[in-house]
Order: sequence, then structure tokens, then C-alpha cells
Amino acid sequence: MLKKGCGVKVVFIVLWCLVSLYAQEHDTLKITKLAQKGARIASVMCEVAKLPKPEPTLEATADALKASAACRPLSASKRKAVAAYIMHGATHQHASHIDVPGSAKCPVCGMFVAKYPKWAAAMQMEGKTYYFDGVKDMMKYYIFDGDFPYDRNKIDTIWVSDYYTLEAVSAKEAYYVLDPNVFGPMGHELIPFKSAEAAETFMQEHHGKRIVRFHEITARMVMALDGIEL
Repeated sequence: MLKKGCGVKVVFIVLWCLVSLYAQEHDTLKITKLAQKGARIASVMCEVAKLPKPEPTLEATADALKASAACRPLSASKRKAVAAYIMHGATHQHASHIDVPGSAKCPVCGMFVAKYPKWAAAMQMEGKTYYFDGVKDMMKYYIFDGDFPYDRNKIDTIWVSDYYTLEAVSAKEAYYVLDPNVFGPMGHELIPFKSAEAAETFMQEHHGKRIVRFHEITARMVMALDGIEL
């Protein structure tokens, strides 16, 4: 049986642990939100591929970011947010992106895809890679077998670019925001994200119609982006 003094100590220790745990969770949530804000800033204001590697502290990472000249001039608060993104959310630092050859043309519209690396998608099939200047054209090439006759069973992989990080993501695992108020090289688009959370945040900020998965994208949906009804 515990003595009175020991009982008070146990209660104090338990309370201290609960308070510490709450504080840690609160700090983690705060950093996560800051990193999400930084991802949005980086996608608009920075060359994501040129962002520096994370430093041991947020302040040091912010200083490295400023010295890197990877972004247009940022306020201190925006630079801190991007630094948080680099430290806690920038998986692209160690992930691959779609490397588009300068001569590659979209097989649907004929545009040079390398001019629009943020929107690049790629399909690998029978040892050859086809590049697209957006998910919309890539889905046209995938869906409309009458216009683009080839054996779909011979497709090896399909990749899309995460809008925030430019990371190459499997097209069949990505989340797509349908027709937001952000336009790609070919106008209205399906904009891809690696995570459902990122897609949800983007949809709320840019008034997308819905979030869809690869298998839910239909011919009617794709052509409606061009204002054509099927």
C-alpha cells in the first residue's frame, strides 16, 4: 500500500507526463501545419528541385534557404514556413522526379513537355517512355483507344508529378483534384498529389470539384475539362 507522500508523487508524475505528451503533440501539429503552408509557398515561389538540404535547426535551414536563392524574395515568416517544409515535409529531397528530355513531345497535343516540368506525367511501355504535359492529356492517351491504339496491357508504369513537391508518384496511387481554379499548360486539369491530405488542402483552397482516384477518372470527366460533353 502506497504512503500518502508516495501517492502524491505518483499523481504528480502522471500529470507531468500527460502535460509533456500534450505539449509534444501540440508542437508536432504546429510544425506539420507550418510545413504544409511551406509546401504551398514553395510550389509557387520556389524552384523546388533547388531547395537546400535540411540543417539541424529551423533557423539554420531558413538561413540556408535564403543563401540558396532557390526562391523569389520571401518574408521571414514565409521563409520559416518553407524551412519547416524542407525539414519535415520535403520528401522530394530524396525522391525522384520525372526527368523530361528537352526533345520530348506530348503524343496528344504535340507540346514540348520539358517546358512544363511541374505538370509532367510519363508512361513507360515496351522499353519506351511517353511524356505528357499534364494528367488530362495522359488520361486521353490512356482512355481513348480509338484515337490512340496500342495494347494497354503492355504498360509497365505510369507516373505523375505531385503538385507541391514534384515527386514522381505512381499514377494509380495518386489523388487527383478535379478542375480547380489552377490551370495547367492545357487549361483545366486533374491535379495530382501523393497524399489525400495534400489533395484535400488544395481542393479547399482552390475550389476543386472533387477528389478522384485513377480508376475513377472517366472519358466524360476528361472531356468535360475541355468543355466537351460526351
